[in-house]
Amino acid sequence: MWRIGHRGACGYAPENTLASFEKALALGVEGIELDVRVSLDQQAMVIHDATLDRTTFETGLVKHSTSDVLQQWGIPTLEEVCNLVANRCLLNIEIKEKAAVDPVLYLLKKRIRKKKLTNSDFIISAFEWDILDEIRVQHPTYRLGVLTEVNLEVALQFAQKIGAFSLHPDHNLLTFEAVKSIQHHGSKVFPWTVNDPEKIKTLKAWKVDGIISDFPDRL
Repeated sequence: MWRIGHRGACGYAPENTLASFEKALALGVEGIELDVRVSLDQQAMVIHDATLDRTTFETGLVKHSTSDVLQQWGIPTLEEVCNLVANRCLLNIEIKEKAAVDPVLYLLKKRIRKKKLTNSDFIISAFEWDILDEIRVQHPTYRLGVLTEVNLEVALQFAQKIGAFSLHPDHNLLTFEAVKSIQHHGSKVFPWTVNDPEKIKTLKAWKVDGIISDFPDRL
């Protein structure tokens, strides 16, 4: 089972920061989940929210600041994170907005061309499924992950439609039967965000393929 650090290891360090990713690597994770938005100068930036307010001492929209300024405020570029991780574990890249699709794909294509990355080193996931539709057309071999927090059956149907590598449901949606159904239909199951030891124990007994957690050392 893959242990996937949520936004790095954000139970121990500020989310989506280089420190959080370093902590996750130190804990020996098989994967790191992170979020990507786009800066004013069209760079892929690793931050969850559309605004700076919650995770920095600044205010305003991410897309209104350049990458240089955002980096000064502690927000890394996706390229920085790729360089830090250096293929030591899988990257689960969650694209938070359509505007980030092209910058992410450009970076991945560049790193693959330079042999710094292979298709098996990353998964691209999204709640906005049309993002995944678009990527599937452009890159038929990329591993895609379907995120859902509402309807598992509809998500599974969509995962089958695009040939998704994995389904990433809110863990509260899962049952033993649902896990087996998803796996039977050819997708791996990576529930999020699971921090409770008893819930972790249950999901492991159900043989999910991986768990996304703020505390990956609990997995």
